[in-house]
Amino acid sequence: MNDRFFMQQAIKRAKKAALIGEVPIGAVIVKDGVIIASGYNLREKKSNSLLHAEIIAIEKACKKLSAWRLEDCTLYVTLEPCPMCAGAVINSRIKRVVFGGYDHKAGVYGSVFNITNYAFNHKYEVLGGVLEKECTKLLSDFFTQLRTNKRGNK
Repeated sequence: MNDRFFMQQAIKRAKKAALIGEVPIGAVIVKDGVIIASGYNLREKKSNSLLHAEIIAIEKACKKLSAWRLEDCTLYVTLEPCPMCAGAVINSRIKRVVFGGYDHKAGVYGSVFNITNYAFNHKYEVLGGVLEKECTKLLSDFFTQLRTNKRGNK
C-alpha cells in the first residue's frame, strides 16, 4: 500500500478546493489499490456545513459501490478528520483512515481527543502525519493569503 502516493492524490483535490476559495482539504477513497471516489471541501460554495471533503468522498464511494458499507476501503484525507467526519467513517465501516496534517482545534484522532478510544461498533486503523508538512503548508498558505486579501480590501 502506497500511503504517500494516495495522499498526494488527496493533496491534488485540496488544491482544487483552494482554487475556488474553499479551505484546501482533499480526500480520496481507495479500494484494492484503486481510487474509487474523491472529494474536496465545498462548504462555502454550496453554503452547506456538511460538505467536508470526507463526507463528499464517502457519499461518492457508496454510490460507486452501491453499498453503504465501505469495509475494504481506506480514506486518505489531508487534514485530521473532525467529529462529524469520524462519525461518517464509523457508520460507513471504512477499514482505515490515513491523514496528513493534525487539526489541533477539531481533530479527533489524537489532537482534541481520540475517538478510537471509545467503544463504538466499528474499529479501524488510523495513521496520521503522512506528508504532514505538505498538507499543513497548503492550509497555512491558504489562510495567510486570505488574511492578506482581507487587509488589502480595507
